[in-house]
Amino acid sequence: MDSYESPEYHPAFEEYCEAIYELHEDDVAVIQARVAERLAVSRAAVSEMIKRMEAEGLVSTAAGTISLTERGLALATIVVRRHRIAERFLTDILGLSWATAHQEAGKWEHIISPVVEEAMERVLGDPTTCPHGNPIPGSGYVEHPNTVTLDSIDVGDSFTVRRITEELEFTDGLLDFLEGASVMPGHAGVVRSIAPDGTTIVEIEGDPVGIGAFVGARILVTPGG
Repeated sequence: MDSYESPEYHPAFEEYCEAIYELHEDDVAVIQARVAERLAVSRAAVSEMIKRMEAEGLVSTAAGTISLTERGLALATIVVRRHRIAERFLTDILGLSWATAHQEAGKWEHIISPVVEEAMERVLGDPTTCPHGNPIPGSGYVEHPNTVTLDSIDVGDSFTVRRITEELEFTDGLLDFLEGASVMPGHAGVVRSIAPDGTTIVEIEGDPVGIGAFVGARILVTPGG
């Protein structure tokens, strides 16, 4: 796989492009409020940064929404790709937890060079997803057919976990919880019941676990074991 050539941008520009890319990937409205939530910064800070990014030709704004330009998308693709390769390396090779790998990859994504990126891919065997099942840009990833959200699976039906969407990676404590409960890509489960509040009780690896409505609507699965 050929490496992307990264232009020189301040890490803040990279983080904003990455956030916009991932919000769009998760079908979340890309507005300043959502970007502020994702990056844990003020609305005022986002407003100022978006103005700077527009001047740099990285984003465009229309009707209150934010979209990446061709240049911004290219930068976002580089950063997202390196973040997800780093996560895979940190979990598969170094044995770090999902949560720790996610935090550390946020640092690595800004400093990985093309030669190191290629070496990491080679050691990992050219993975197509991060540990949470999200696609690595440029890897040839193909979405599993019939992918649906966990909350759409009926009681008594089985499923296989495919993706833990990026939105969930930014929910405090959730990656540790999901990893500890074996709610991981490739693991099969069965929906045992659905509570009145929307909590889905599933059985994975022989153990029951409750998945709240917010989370169940953001875990992607395929029907069947």
